[in-house]
Amino acid sequence: MSARPVLDVVIPVHNEEQALPACVRRLAGHLHATFPYPFRITVADNASTDRTWEVALGLAASMPEVSAVHLDQKGRGRALRAVWSASEAPILAYMDVDLSTDLDALWPLVAPLMSGHSDVAIGSRLARGARVVRGAKREVISRAYNLILRAALGARFSDAQCGFKAVRADVAAELLPLVEDPTWFFDTELLVLAERSGLRIHEVPVDWFDDPDSRVAIVQTALDDLRGVRRVRRGLHSGRLPVEDIRARIGRRPHEQQLAGRLVGQLWRFGGIGAASTVLHLGLFALLRPGLSSAQVANVLALFVATVFNTAANRRWTFGVRDRRGAGRQQAQGLLVFGISLVTTSATLGLLHALAQGAGTGAQTLTIAVANVISTAVRFAAMRWWIFRPAETSPPNAPIPSNPALSGLETTELMRSVEGVRQA
Repeated sequence: MSARPVLDVVIPVHNEEQALPACVRRLAGHLHATFPYPFRITVADNASTDRTWEVALGLAASMPEVSAVHLDQKGRGRALRAVWSASEAPILAYMDVDLSTDLDALWPLVAPLMSGHSDVAIGSRLARGARVVRGAKREVISRAYNLILRAALGARFSDAQCGFKAVRADVAAELLPLVEDPTWFFDTELLVLAERSGLRIHEVPVDWFDDPDSRVAIVQTALDDLRGVRRVRRGLHSGRLPVEDIRARIGRRPHEQQLAGRLVGQLWRFGGIGAASTVLHLGLFALLRPGLSSAQVANVLALFVATVFNTAANRRWTFGVRDRRGAGRQQAQGLLVFGISLVTTSATLGLLHALAQGAGTGAQTLTIAVANVISTAVRFAAMRWWIFRPAETSPPNAPIPSNPALSGLETTELMRSVEGVRQA
């Protein structure tokens, strides 16, 4: 094991003197049998108070492929940061000591990173094809948590907390300085930052069996995670987290921008937001008109509020812009489009008054609705090709980053090996 390892698998542990030896030996045996490249298993002891550190040192002394690291403070994220930051392996991974995830998923996890196809890989208990055995309470909590991530942070990955993940070392070097949480939220924070940085996350459906001896404090962990979600959301919205800079250096086109770049999808989302904006506009106009002497004033106020809402909603959902950089400029551009809509609707109202003096609120509201349909095409064109036109940080067909771990011949053999494992 004197050669530089291609893969470094970290096992974070705290008071696991009983489970650790079997875990390490089983993992080492699996890697010797299936992984034809140099590897290392690193036991990261998180301030254990039992004999875990002594056991780890014994394993490292008797097995050349094993090393041990001791930390004075608890925290899975803290342990992963310490080991990954110091490792010389190009592929970094970790798994829980209970080996709840079937090790047959290890090859499909690391292969896309070794070939350069993906940047981060995660085991997923919620992806199609996964087989999971666990209690109903944990199942509900897991699914609810991932729904919260989708709603609050726009996450697209399916399972944030499965203890079975891998990352390329160059990607880890970019992301780890931004990850603040030292405990269980570390995984989620890393994945959200990777996704927002335009990196590709590969998901592997896993066979997973719940550990009945798990010591995770579910309620406290859930509260800590919710606080982490709020912190990351604020960091992204304020621009404090420089994900755009990382995207410019190593990112691919983000999944959400690929979806937003499809005209049909944009039209559907724009239409839905436009319908909501129209309802808001007409409702405000009908509400304001009786209390104001001028229909024009009521229209200006209603259209202004509806336009601000429309610009913000399309920015986020139609065109996939999720940080706050440029938001003020884009709102100003949206107000220019508001001016075009104002001219259109005001001219239509003026024409109505010229043709039918004394028209009631209902007729005026219907007239504005017709004018809004006319201005919709102008608003969409302005947003797509001007306001929210994406800035290409790399060509759409940018080459896959090469990985120094493998030569071309080795990569071919790697993919053949993976295919053999899948067929088996």
